Amino acid sequence: MGSSLIEKIIAGRWIAGSNIADAIRVSENFNKRRISTIINYLGEEFTNAKDVSETVDTYFALIDSIAKANVRAAISIKPTQLGLRISKTMASSNYAKILKYAESRKIFVWLDMETSKDVTFTIDTYMKMLRNSNSGICIQAYLKRSREDITKIAKAGGIVRLVKGAYSESEKIAYKRKEAIDKNYIALLHYLFRASHRFTVATHDLRMIEESLRLNRKYKKHVTYAMLNGIRNKKAVELARREDVAIYVPFGSRWVDYAYRRMREAGHMNIIIKSLLESQKI
Repeated sequence: MGSSLIEKIIAGRWIAGSNIADAIRVSENFNKRRISTIINYLGEEFTNAKDVSETVDTYFALIDSIAKANVRAAISIKPTQLGLRISKTMASSNYAKILKYAESRKIFVWLDMETSKDVTFTIDTYMKMLRNSNSGICIQAYLKRSREDITKIAKAGGIVRLVKGAYSESEKIAYKRKEAIDKNYIALLHYLFRASHRFTVATHDLRMIEESLRLNRKYKKHVTYAMLNGIRNKKAVELARREDVAIYVPFGSRWVDYAYRRMREAGHMNIIIKSLLESQKI
């Protein structure tokens, strides 16, 4: 299969398109079906200040476009696209700028999690700017440290988006087997229901979704269910008839790292294959 054909399949299924207008269009389509979106401008591991500056400007423009179009959408940003590989100061400063600008437009900001070496910085940065901010942070269930991290975040009133995790990590710090990851995800889910008032369950795993629905009949928390664009759109539409649902919508030309990480993610391959074979029109 040629690279151009692979790009066409992935771009058509998982990526909204190359520009902000594409992300807004996809968001409007989901909004009509009672689904909000989490928009991410693709790109990571930047070592060039020009790429970082262009990304920050794009997020400012995205925030303006969301507000102008009045779509129900949050934004999601990664520390390494904000300059973390250049300096921690640069990344923190850019995060603060985007957070402040989004606050002025009343738009929620998710701080995404990347590789294990960046977890401490990402959480510390989020916690430092948490007060009076409309923001949340992604936590990965496959990392063995995540229970401690979630406890700290929940006690501070932070908002967690719980995912399984999609980076390649050492067995010393991460659960490698799907069964172990699932077990920890459920344990973290139970903790969030006990200790947090608002959080997002980000998974395509129907068992995890059903367990969350069961728990919320008891705890009655503010729970949102999040999925990736193009993976289980039909399930998202069905779930949105009775629950809050958000779809993660990436856009931009830097799609390769994102796509390959999705394909490597534990337990995702069967779902991904089905997503490429089935119609995702909603």
